[in-house]
Amino acid sequence: MTNDKIKSMAYLLTRLLLGVSMFGHGMVRLPKLTGFSNYIVDSFKDSVLPEILTLAFSYMIPFWEFSVGILLIIGLFTRQSLIASAILMIILIFGSTMVENWEAINSQILHGLLATGLLATITHNLYAVDNHWRK
Repeated sequence: MTNDKIKSMAYLLTRLLLGVSMFGHGMVRLPKLTGFSNYIVDSFKDSVLPEILTLAFSYMIPFWEFSVGILLIIGLFTRQSLIASAILMIILIFGSTMVENWEAINSQILHGLLATGLLATITHNLYAVDNHWRK
């Protein structure tokens, strides 16, 4: 296997790591969307964020995770999906700091680093639907 193919395989595996995690987070939350939202709103009740903002965002998170996860798994709109993933992680990190949930930040930073690292090396995204649509 050539060095370029090894880099492309590593890229694919890392993209799948992030994609499956995002997909899984969204998939388990969608069937219990109201319960998830209630949990988030309750955990933010003492924060400075307005409840209406927390409520709206709590309903968007699972759809965002699920959608971005599917797109990353298949490699469709990869650049946009990575940007969306990084933006979501930035928002989640901000939220975690508002309620002093320091434990959650490690996972969010890791997801953000994977997204930005993949974005920075997107030229290695050989095994993706994106490449078949460009032809």
